[in-house]
Amino acid sequence: MGGFCGFLGSVGDTRMVLDMMNRNIHHRFQGECEAFLDENIALGGRVFDERESMGTVLAFDGIIYNLEELRELVDENCSELEVILQLYKKFGTAMLSRLRGVFAFVIYDNGRLFCARDIFGAKPFYYMPGNDAFVFGSEIKAFLAHPHFTPVVNTEALGQYLTFQYSVLEETFFKGIFKLPAGCFLVWEGGEAAISRYNSHSFAPEDLTLAAAVDGIDAAVCESVKRHVTTDDIGAFLSGGVDSGYMAATFGGKTTFTVGFDYDNYNEIEYAQELSEKLGINNISKIISTEEYWQSLAKIQYHMDEPMADPASVAFYFACREAAQHVKIAFSGEGADEFFGGYNIYREPLSLRFYTMLPLRLRKWLASLAKRLPVGTRGRGFVIRGSKPVEERFFGNAFIFSEEERNQLLKFPTTQSPTDVTRPFYDMVKHEDDITKMQFLDIHLWLTDDILLQADKMSAAHGLQIRTPLMDREVLKMATRLPVKYRVNKKDTKYAFRQAAARHLPPETAHRKKLGFPVPIRIWLREEKYYNVVREYFGSEAAEKYFHTSELLNLLDAHYSKKQDNSRKIWTVYMFLLWHDEFFKLSSGESTPQLDTANEGGNHQ
Repeated sequence: MGGFCGFLGSVGDTRMVLDMMNRNIHHRFQGECEAFLDENIALGGRVFDERESMGTVLAFDGIIYNLEELRELVDENCSELEVILQLYKKFGTAMLSRLRGVFAFVIYDNGRLFCARDIFGAKPFYYMPGNDAFVFGSEIKAFLAHPHFTPVVNTEALGQYLTFQYSVLEETFFKGIFKLPAGCFLVWEGGEAAISRYNSHSFAPEDLTLAAAVDGIDAAVCESVKRHVTTDDIGAFLSGGVDSGYMAATFGGKTTFTVGFDYDNYNEIEYAQELSEKLGINNISKIISTEEYWQSLAKIQYHMDEPMADPASVAFYFACREAAQHVKIAFSGEGADEFFGGYNIYREPLSLRFYTMLPLRLRKWLASLAKRLPVGTRGRGFVIRGSKPVEERFFGNAFIFSEEERNQLLKFPTTQSPTDVTRPFYDMVKHEDDITKMQFLDIHLWLTDDILLQADKMSAAHGLQIRTPLMDREVLKMATRLPVKYRVNKKDTKYAFRQAAARHLPPETAHRKKLGFPVPIRIWLREEKYYNVVREYFGSEAAEKYFHTSELLNLLDAHYSKKQDNSRKIWTVYMFLLWHDEFFKLSSGESTPQLDTANEGGNHQ
């Protein structure tokens, strides 16, 4: 793991500003934070300077897994950072297509900045363009120390967050700060930014036999795992499911890590322990108490930089904390569900197949009748969703508030609908089948801005490196060759992937139903203690500023009285309010950030 930050432009005491920016993201650095300064640029983090010979300076976060092949193109004795600089000197921006790994970096080349992010967006890259400065970094917290940055909440980002449960726009929750999209590079020159896409995922199914598909998957996964093992100081997260099980069975380490809750159906520790025993691996597990989960929420929102309402991110925080006490690197199974078709919702096009043969006009009429029925009526959702094309019914794995619901809740209108956000991605695959469209959308939004972001930020909070061998360009290349029937069918999700994993796992693990990471927020929000905690926030000054609080309280009370399950909606708003408390002092207006100044084990300052 690592990180960087920096800026172009005059700020007075350049060294002091850079030191403050570095200090705000110090938890990302392993060892000393390096720095480079001249009259044009300030860079901090993992920095490599070859200005005498090449006129370039590099700041880098990530790891490259095909270094040996790359050294053959430049110099066999090059370090990782030297390889990147020499590839840039030799191939320019075209060098990006040769990199196999996860990364974000910036190269300063005689007044020109070349910034890039890996094809999956596993490593974050934020930037703030301006007339007098260009500021960039691995985390938004670094920007808070720059004198040209005035933090203001981006209310459009809040509107979209209420639907998607994570920050989905390129402009972040902080007005004027943007994130570079995955698979893109940015060139800043002459006071202007130009963004270009160098990678676009595409599915190109081939006429494979099932045996060939399984062989190809297993070969790609095992080869990727081998490349990701660069030290013996490794462990693996294990839930007891197929993705993490596949990693644990093939990574060659001796320890797995599992967390769970003291509730029935919210604890996979027993599964993980049984699987670890069968694999001959030690399992270290932790029960997360309800109290420590709730006490960690504000700190986690601080580390996330932007509001994140995925309850699993908190569990990931504790898993990383546990692993960091024993190893420097932890393997994790992100990517399999999106690449190979693992989510149960991907089976919806199969269940709707015959219904959608009815004339559209008839289906819309039936949907209008179904909407009059009480929510929860059997078949109501099926009829309504079947009246819409996939582009209008699927917005990713999380869909919290509809556009109508969020506009009723907010005190300001949003200018974009959820379909405005998803349309550009659907347009790229307009001729594909519905299942492929759903996967494509999740790869570009849900995977990058929820799953991978929380993995990066929660691991960085504890100085832990995360390795995700399934998030590899060669593994994805194999996944895109699969016919739909080997991804999702009536028998199972991740059909061919599970059979590949079954070569290394017991059958009950390889074919175990996907659970995600269950968190008992529905139960907690019906307990008086936590109901009152949330109720206080829903009546706060911050809540009054952005929401019609009477609507918030109605949601909360209906859930508490068991009239409706509003847990995810309540949680989404509550996480925003916690985040707002961490970064803003309302008494001084939005221009003054309220930072978490606690320093737990030196992880954040």
